[in-house]
Amino acid sequence: MSSKSSPGGKGGSAIPEQLQQLPHLAKESAEQIWLAGLGAFSKAQQEGGKVFNVLVQDGLALQRQAQAMAQEQLQAASSRLEGLTSKMSERAAEPLDKLESLFEQRVAKALQRMGIPSARDLEALQAHIDALSRELQETRAQLRAVQGQEQGAEPVDAPPARRSTRKSGS
Repeated sequence: MSSKSSPGGKGGSAIPEQLQQLPHLAKESAEQIWLAGLGAFSKAQQEGGKVFNVLVQDGLALQRQAQAMAQEQLQAASSRLEGLTSKMSERAAEPLDKLESLFEQRVAKALQRMGIPSARDLEALQAHIDALSRELQETRAQLRAVQGQEQGAEPVDAPPARRSTRKSGS
């Protein structure tokens, strides 16, 4: 009888060399994967701090931009409100001016009905008194000149004898 030989041609159990290396290769791959994971974790920790700082800086920049925009909007709203306020105050002042004018007219009519002179009447009266005072002074000056020519006449400026007994200021 003949004996069967293994495909490798050697005697005994023959496992191909590649299959024998497989557990060792798997172990090496697992170690490399493990080390790559640890490296990724370490890198993430290192870069994570940097990324966090970058995100904080980006957040600050965005906050400043938002505050600037809000400030611009606030100023625009403030100037619009100021414009509206001035328009409203002008519109409110118009009826008050009209009311004041109407009140003054009615008071003037009531004073006129009572016979109390108006400010214009008093001003006209004062102007008339001033004009009469000037004429009186001119007339007195003329009389003095005439009296100076007639030496014996009594001066016009002197008050009459009966008025001299009155106290001044009463």
